[in-house]
Amino acid sequence: MTGTAAVIAGIGTWLPPRVVDNAELSRRLDTSDEWIRSRTGIRQRHVVEPGMSTADLAVEAGARALKSADGCGVDTVVLATTTPDHPCPSTAPEVANRLGLAGVAAFDLNGVCAGFIYALAAGAGLVVAGVAEGVLVIGADTFSTLLDPTDRSTVPIFGDGAGAVVLRRGLATELGALGPFDLGSHGGLAGLLMVPAGGSRQRSTGEPAGYYFRMVGKPVFRQAVERMAASARVALGRAGWTVPEVDRLVAHQANARILRAVGDELDIPPDRVVRNVDLVGNTVAASIPLAMADAARDGLLRPGDRVLACSFGGGLTWGSTTLRWPDLEPV
Repeated sequence: MTGTAAVIAGIGTWLPPRVVDNAELSRRLDTSDEWIRSRTGIRQRHVVEPGMSTADLAVEAGARALKSADGCGVDTVVLATTTPDHPCPSTAPEVANRLGLAGVAAFDLNGVCAGFIYALAAGAGLVVAGVAEGVLVIGADTFSTLLDPTDRSTVPIFGDGAGAVVLRRGLATELGALGPFDLGSHGGLAGLLMVPAGGSRQRSTGEPAGYYFRMVGKPVFRQAVERMAASARVALGRAGWTVPEVDRLVAHQANARILRAVGDELDIPPDRVVRNVDLVGNTVAASIPLAMADAARDGLLRPGDRVLACSFGGGLTWGSTTLRWPDLEPV
């Protein structure tokens, strides 16, 4: 693969300070640590304090990514989020302004849990097309704000967080160069993962408000495994890679069972599947950059490693890409 490519030049993450472990949830929900761990593999998650917004998380992660990129110029900000600060305007311009990037192009993108891969593809396209010199791609969500606090089927799963990367123009042969993407969607199954109220449909019909997130678990599990595995195979084929050549699979951290099933479906051994869902939960659009940064800090991702990234979210949406891990320090 030759020619121009978007190259990851920096990565940074941030988690809100408040940690909620399973013991705390057990005291207010009809659940237990054993029940949560056996079904999700999650033992704790980070949750925003009252008054803390998605922009706050995005700014912290974005600043760290810019620091990691060591002065790489940025003229575009793409924020992947399902929990913007307001329905209008988008949150990315505020984030850019607070980062000292006033005047740059900035926009939100909602791909739910597949949002970061979609945002990476958008950022990479802008770089390769010559529209942007450098793009700050952020995945940030405060999904706890969408959950029914009494719902034990969703509250234990999700956490809040943000992760970001800086993309610059470079060569496809460089470490950190993003490979081909595969993106897809199936709007006919949108009802499997949905917040019914708050948009134009509910407002225009006057239907009763349903502002909490709802999920139909069993079909979501099946769709997540099938769609991520199929998308990953397409991305591998476009990159000219085989499964045995993959050093690390970084899949969306939905829960431990889905991670295990995707690895099995692709015949990737468990020791090559990156996993941090036990410590942060499902952080939606922040999931993949958080997992990448944690793996790099722990020495599980080393410069030159072949990485396969895949994701799945509401919409339904899914996406995958490949890269060889760059030589950089996560912040």
